[in-house]
Amino acid sequence: MADLLSTVFVIVALLTVVGWAVDWIGPPWVAIGMGGAMIPDLGRLSLVVDPLAVEAAVGMPFDLVALETLGGLIVVAALISVWFERAVWRRVYGLLVAGGLVHLGLDALRVFVDGHSTDWLFPVLPGVRPPSPNLFVSSDPRVLVVAGVGCTIVLAVDRWVVGGEVWHS
Repeated sequence: MADLLSTVFVIVALLTVVGWAVDWIGPPWVAIGMGGAMIPDLGRLSLVVDPLAVEAAVGMPFDLVALETLGGLIVVAALISVWFERAVWRRVYGLLVAGGLVHLGLDALRVFVDGHSTDWLFPVLPGVRPPSPNLFVSSDPRVLVVAGVGCTIVLAVDRWVVGGEVWHS
């Protein structure tokens, strides 16, 4: 689900539902999970940042596409979580990774020409491109509509049935 907004809708809905069972997951924690869902798209910076400039700044060969993998997610989530207080950094790290895993999992369901998704499992399974079920094209607006409607339904149930905090001031 390369469309970032669709991914954010899915993670908001999932974390809201999880929040019904886990008391400490509320709107601030859902926002952190949303941030985690955006981490794999940091690899898209290669569209606007010259890869040679990144290599020069880092001092070694580096490809921003590595951020679109499980290894990139784990490292970036760790770097972000160190900015949080010691008492909450584990929760922050867990939610960042959870959001990123949802993103990577949804991306693996996209249509690929050769029937295999990207090597998003790197470095756990380097060079392995798992088969994709080819469920949708990420540019299809129907994906965004389905994700948005699903998220809206979950938030409505959270507000009016469960009595959650998502829309409360």
